[in-house]
Amino acid sequence: MKRLLLIACGVVSLGTAAAATDPAPSDLTAAQIVDRNVAARGGLAAWRSIDTLTMAGQLEAGGKRNSELPFVMRMKRGHKSRLEITFKDQTAVQVYDGKQGWKVRPFLNRNEVEPYTPAEAKAAAAWEELDGPLVDYAKKGTKVELAGTEEVDGKKAYKLKVTLKGGEQRGMWIDAATFLEVKIDGQPRKMDGKMRKVAIFYRDFRPEGAVKVPHTLETFVDGVKESHKMTIQRVAVNEPMQEALFRKPQLMVASAPSR
Repeated sequence: MKRLLLIACGVVSLGTAAAATDPAPSDLTAAQIVDRNVAARGGLAAWRSIDTLTMAGQLEAGGKRNSELPFVMRMKRGHKSRLEITFKDQTAVQVYDGKQGWKVRPFLNRNEVEPYTPAEAKAAAAWEELDGPLVDYAKKGTKVELAGTEEVDGKKAYKLKVTLKGGEQRGMWIDAATFLEVKIDGQPRKMDGKMRKVAIFYRDFRPEGAVKVPHTLETFVDGVKESHKMTIQRVAVNEPMQEALFRKPQLMVASAPSR
């Protein structure tokens, strides 16, 4: 089971400055694009006030008989996350406590608690906090560069080159009109003996309190015809979460997640 890559986004007005004083879109720097993105997603104050974020919905399983699996993703400051996916009264669990991770995969008849593989641990450590890679990016040790413009889903988008603290690089595309994310590079996957690029598209942004969250995430793997969609049906901001949620799971597989 691969880590679900969820980035929360938010909303507020971009302000009332006169158009004549704003740089033309083609003249924007990477820093200015990030500022507008953060403002469109809710602003620094809104995101800094969020300590936990819960997202629940349905995840396409794929295959010849497509089915939707209920999931719950809980995230907490300190780089902590807990993902639960339910199938036929069994729940797979994937937990990261900020330093190490574990998984239980009953779908594969593997009910024991397994530690993350080195590759999974590296991917988890490289991934960002619940507010995404651009909020407070400098404090996180992230570097952002403008890599030009491209069309995404028929609309102009700024392409940003994002370099995380650990050196991992990924592309990120920001809509030139809304300044919301439309696409981001996912963690490459090894299939048929070779690494394949992964792209995640963000759609259907809706307000959730002071922030705005995409309610559809669609993942494409290079060379694979079918995509996989994640539909977010419930979002909870600052929902209380006990630290036990992010500890090593017990041997018994967790019950179905609440929605």
